[in-house]
Amino acid sequence: MQKLTVFLIFTVVSSSLAYLDSDGWLNIELHHALSSDPSKFSFRGNITVSSLTNGLANDDQNTLTAEEKQSIIKLAENNDFYRVRATVSYSDGSKNTFLTSTKACTLVSSQLTDVFWVSVDSNGFVTAITETVVGQLPGKICGSGEFQPSDLVEFTSDVLIRQMELGPIPDTASFIQKVEREKEARDKGEVKDNRSFFAKYWMYIVPVVVLVMISGATNPEAGGAK
Repeated sequence: MQKLTVFLIFTVVSSSLAYLDSDGWLNIELHHALSSDPSKFSFRGNITVSSLTNGLANDDQNTLTAEEKQSIIKLAENNDFYRVRATVSYSDGSKNTFLTSTKACTLVSSQLTDVFWVSVDSNGFVTAITETVVGQLPGKICGSGEFQPSDLVEFTSDVLIRQMELGPIPDTASFIQKVEREKEARDKGEVKDNRSFFAKYWMYIVPVVVLVMISGATNPEAGGAK
């Protein structure tokens, strides 16, 4: 079992995530697919976020067998995807499942070093889990077909908590009150129109001016007749 540092990415200072803070823990059960068959998953391990306030998590991930290492290398050589199914369990017994994937060759070239991004909404519930890969072995690139079982030791994972950004909330109550006050004032005749003469009646003046200009343009000799 290994201690992991959980990085908190706060985009807005708020009192969200109260669910996890009050109830104390969140468990993520990981299953991975070691073949191109989308229905076959095997247990990889667990990640437990004990509290978002102290920034710690425990991970308990299985040691890969020689056969499992060879399966991952085969995925890498075929330029296929490595897929993870993450099942989130809350302390109240509710569960939610997410799927994520990354190129197997990038995972192998990183020596199984990955990061799990856990997106959380304003109520403290997980909305998405995404796996990304960091690091790369020198000279090991996708499509090279030069990966060896010795390149794979064991999974080294970090967890990053990403809080949902809360947008500004419009003050609709104040706006409605303002509109109602203006309407009441108009009904009582209390609203004074301080606009200029042209600002008030431009919709009548402009058509007349346009008609005069058009009339003058179509009868250029009318002004010279005696």
